[in-house]
Amino acid sequence: MPNSPAEHRLRIGRRSETDRIYLITTVTEQRQPVFRDLFLGRLLVKTLKDNQNNATTLAYVVMPDHLHWLMQLGHRHPLCTVVSNIKSNSARCINLQLNRSGRLWQPGFHDHALRREEDLRNTARYVIADPQPDWQSHG
Repeated sequence: MPNSPAEHRLRIGRRSETDRIYLITTVTEQRQPVFRDLFLGRLLVKTLKDNQNNATTLAYVVMPDHLHWLMQLGHRHPLCTVVSNIKSNSARCINLQLNRSGRLWQPGFHDHALRREEDLRNTARYVIADPQPDWQSHG
């Protein structure tokens, strides 16, 4: 059950397709600039790299308060499980580092499934060179 109407809207029409390329955006709780700390950003990147059995990372950018992740979904788990695992594993590592507990990420995430005709290279360049400050503007 969604925690808010906005989270519910993010789930409407969401499909999980093996081998599909997705642009994922997820935001920190209350948009806290957690990743201004470069070490904490590196912990998040390590979590992405440790997840290569579930999804292939094609590009990413870690912003102070959110993550843009271009990935190809693997065969083991559905999209929501893969993103949930990234968020929970990174939160566990970062909370341990900060000697704290509690939520690191806002509930939910935004996903955009690339259509066949979309140019992967341009999307990757967009992720790296021109991240949007408003995570809800994608799609």
